[in-house]
Amino acid sequence: MSDIGFEDKVTPQRPILTLTTDFGLSDPFVGVMKGVIAGICPAANVIDITHAVPAFNLLEGALAIWQAWRYFPVETVHVIVIDPGVGSERQPILSRMGNSWFIAPDNGVLTLVERDVRRDGGLVRHRSIQNPQYMLPVQSHTFHGRDIFAPAAAHLAIQIERGAVAAESFGPVVESILQLRIPEPIHNSDGSIEGVVLKSDRFGNLLTNVAASDVPDTSGGWQIEIGSRRITRFVRFYAEAEPGEVFAILGSSGLLEIAMNRGSAQQATGIAVGMHLRLVPNEREFPN
Repeated sequence: MSDIGFEDKVTPQRPILTLTTDFGLSDPFVGVMKGVIAGICPAANVIDITHAVPAFNLLEGALAIWQAWRYFPVETVHVIVIDPGVGSERQPILSRMGNSWFIAPDNGVLTLVERDVRRDGGLVRHRSIQNPQYMLPVQSHTFHGRDIFAPAAAHLAIQIERGAVAAESFGPVVESILQLRIPEPIHNSDGSIEGVVLKSDRFGNLLTNVAASDVPDTSGGWQIEIGSRRITRFVRFYAEAEPGEVFAILGSSGLLEIAMNRGSAQQATGIAVGMHLRLVPNEREFPN
């Protein structure tokens, strides 16, 4: 496999690193990772995306980095540590996707980013991080965020700061990485769309796998059937609905959401992650 385009000449700059983890903030794990990065690359600008991914939830981790990564400058290094397989044989991965870098375990957490970059015709290259020079001298079996991912990211940041990234120095090329099974919306011949609820955010908004491109025109109206409920209202922004009203909206991530103005749609409806839904244009009737 040709590696042309993976070893990048980049514009020297103050490197930006992001952190996405399921560590929470009550333990010292995040601070320790930042300390390791600061000790290796003091110039790095470290930005937290989130540390509130539910423990071991790879899909929510994949959604978090997918929602965030494209809003950062080119050459940003994104470090994602949701790692239920820590200490096992799963590989630590360095990925070049689009104009950004990703360091993560090979467990599917990069699935959505890779899907979109490939759809856009962007560069996708992966390497296994194996060079001990880019790790702490002693690695535990339980905290690779500290011992492998943070130092590898910091050493990559140094190369970005100097203007030349030697990706081959991190380890060998990996032809493909693990992909999560994330269902795609189903477009039926009768015009209806079948989808599934992927997550509930902290406001109780329910994010689905149906994207804005699946329903480019909501002006004619759609209805959503999910469980025993039927949702008939689409709005453009949350405050367009009445307080306490449940509605559908195309949210900031570009996904269809089921939401409630000034309340939790999840709590009010009992709709759970994993539930299937069906969208039908208003001119069609739901079957009895």
